[in-house]
Amino acid sequence: MGVVFGYYSFSVISVANGLGDCMAVVELTKANFENVLTKNEMVIIDFWAAWCGPCRSFAPVFDAASENHQDIVFGKVNAEDEQELAGTFGIRSIPYVMVMREKIVVFAQAGALPAEGLDSIINQVRALDMAQVHREIAEQQAQQQQQ
Repeated sequence: MGVVFGYYSFSVISVANGLGDCMAVVELTKANFENVLTKNEMVIIDFWAAWCGPCRSFAPVFDAASENHQDIVFGKVNAEDEQELAGTFGIRSIPYVMVMREKIVVFAQAGALPAEGLDSIINQVRALDMAQVHREIAEQQAQQQQQ
């Protein structure tokens, strides 16, 4: 299992509609992605496809986690239907779990996770000091501009 790692900030596709209410699992598309991220502090994303066996076996784990953590938005991106969105994040293998907090990718890993692994990641992401994360990103960006 991976651990919470370096931070990546993405500019995402603008949209007209979105969701702000907490719900079990939302379908994320190019049309609602930006708005869902903007209106929710933490979003856990499962990139999947119908033909993917490991995706199908991970789905109940993802759904159960969404029920246990109703303050977090859990979203699914069908990588076949939303190739542009998957491409934005360089998704090359599925299932692929990504956790975004304050529109920053703080965890990303290919492969199905066990329930306890997903819960561990959620707890680690909740514990992040986001002020520190933003400072580190600003420092990295400043260093890149100096090069």
